[in-house]
Amino acid sequence: MGERPLVRTEQKGSTMNPDVSTASTGELAEDFHYRDKIAAVEPYGVDAIPDSERHGKAVSQFFIWFAAGMNFPIMVLGFSGVSFGLSLPMAVTAIVAGSFVGAVVMGILSRMGGRLGVAQQIQARGPLGFFGNFVPVAYVNVFAGIGWASVTVILGAQALTTLVPAIPFWVGALGLVIVQLIVAVFGYNMIHYLERILAVVLFFGFVIITVVSVSRGWQGGFDTNPKAPFWIGGWGGWVTFAGYFLSFLIAWWPFASDYSRYLPDEDHINRATGVWTWAGNFFSLAWLGVAGALLGSSALSGETPIQALERMTGPFHVVALLIVLTSSFSQNFLNVYGGAISVQTLRIPVSRRTAVIIICAVAYIISLWADEGFEAKFKNFLFMGAYLIAPFGAILLLDYVFGHRHDRARIAELYDSRRILEWGFVAWVGAALVSMPFWNLSFFVGPIAKAHPHWGDLTYFVGFVAGGVFYLLTYRLPPLWHREKPVFTDAHGVDPSAVVVDDAGSPDPA
Repeated sequence: MGERPLVRTEQKGSTMNPDVSTASTGELAEDFHYRDKIAAVEPYGVDAIPDSERHGKAVSQFFIWFAAGMNFPIMVLGFSGVSFGLSLPMAVTAIVAGSFVGAVVMGILSRMGGRLGVAQQIQARGPLGFFGNFVPVAYVNVFAGIGWASVTVILGAQALTTLVPAIPFWVGALGLVIVQLIVAVFGYNMIHYLERILAVVLFFGFVIITVVSVSRGWQGGFDTNPKAPFWIGGWGGWVTFAGYFLSFLIAWWPFASDYSRYLPDEDHINRATGVWTWAGNFFSLAWLGVAGALLGSSALSGETPIQALERMTGPFHVVALLIVLTSSFSQNFLNVYGGAISVQTLRIPVSRRTAVIIICAVAYIISLWADEGFEAKFKNFLFMGAYLIAPFGAILLLDYVFGHRHDRARIAELYDSRRILEWGFVAWVGAALVSMPFWNLSFFVGPIAKAHPHWGDLTYFVGFVAGGVFYLLTYRLPPLWHREKPVFTDAHGVDPSAVVVDDAGSPDPA
C-alpha cells in the first residue's frame, strides 16, 4: 500500500460508512479493518493510520526493541574495548553512556509515532520537504535497512553452518532471508506478535550465553593498555568506544515511530511508549555490550565472533549458536520492514510486498559478498550511516517541538508533494559538511580526526549539534521551495501525475 489521499465521504443520518474512518488529520480515510489481526497482511504502507486502527499497549515497545537488541553483533562491539586499551571500568562506563544517550532519543522518537500515527521517515518530510527528504533519510535508510539485514544474515548463516557444516553458507543465508521476507510481508501486527515471543526466548538464551561464556572465558579485569593496537589515549578511546553503541542506536532513529504508529494517541500511552522504548534499547545494549567487554581479553587473534562464541561456550555451544541463529530474526524483521517503508517513502511505484522482496534479495546478495572480512565492513557501514543520520535526528526532534509538528492538524502537510524543499534539508547538508572533517573511517579520515586522534570520534556529536543549530537558524524563514497547486486535478483535487501502487498492484492517487 502506498500513500492514499484522504477520502471525503457523505454521512447519512448518524451512520458512517463502515469502510471509512477518521484519519490522524481529522479527515475521513479508507478503513481496512486491520485492527489487531495477526495473520492478515498489513494494508497500510506509509499512510497516516486512521484512528479506528489505533490499537496495542505501550509495553509492546519494550518487547520489540529488547528483542532487536538481543543480538550477537552487540557482543561483537563489546569485544573492541580491550583493543582501544581501555580499562574494564572505562569500557563499561562507555557502553552504558553510549547506550543511554541513544536510547533516550529513541524513546522520544517513538512517542512521536504514537502521537502522529505516521512513519518516522514520512515525519521527516516536515522539516526537509517532500523531496528534500529523499537523500538524507530515504536513501540513507534504504542502505541502512539492507546493510543491517545483511549483517544479521551473515551471523545467522555462520551460526547455522557451524552447527550443521553440511549446509553451505549460501543455502543457510537463503533460508533465513525467506523466513524474514514472509514475516515482513505480513507486517506490523505479525512483527509485534513474534517479537514478544522472541524477547522471552532470547532473554533466557542470552542469560545462558552470558553466564557460560563469562564463567569460562573470564580472565580477570584488565587495566589501561597504551600498547593496545587502537590506543588513541584514554579519553579518545572512551569517546570512540561509547560512539560504537550510540551509533548502533542512531541507525534505528529513522525507524523508531514505525513500530509505535498504531498505538492510541493518548497522553499516558505516549509517555509510557517513550519509557518502554528507552528501557528495551538501553538494557539490551548495556547488557550484551558489557558481556562482550568482559570477554574481550579472552578473544584470540584472527578468531571470528562465531568461532569465539563456540570456543567460549564449550559444551553449551550448540545452544549458544541456536540462540544467535534465532536472534537474526528479531532484528531482521525490523530491518526488512523498515527498508520497505524507505522504498515507499522514495515514491518508487511498487507495493510494500514488492519492496520487501527487493530489500531481501539485495541483502542476500550483499551477505554473500561481505561474508569474508565481515568485522571491518560491519564497522565502516555502521559508522557511515550514523554520521549521516545523527543530524537528521536533531532536526526531526527540534521540528517536532519548535516547528509544532506535534499538531495533528499539520499531518496533511507531510503528504503534500508541493512542499518540494524546506530549510531543514539545508540544515542537514550543512551539518553533514561540518561533521566531515571529524569522520574516521578506514577509507576516509577527516583532517581534524587525523590531526587530533586523541580526541576520539566526535562526528556524531558534532553532526547532531550542528544539525540542531542550523535548524534553529532557519526554521522561521519563509518556505524554501513550494510549487503551486497543479493546474489539472481529478474530481477529488488530486494531481493524477503523482501515483503509487497499492498491494494489489493497482494505481492509487498519492
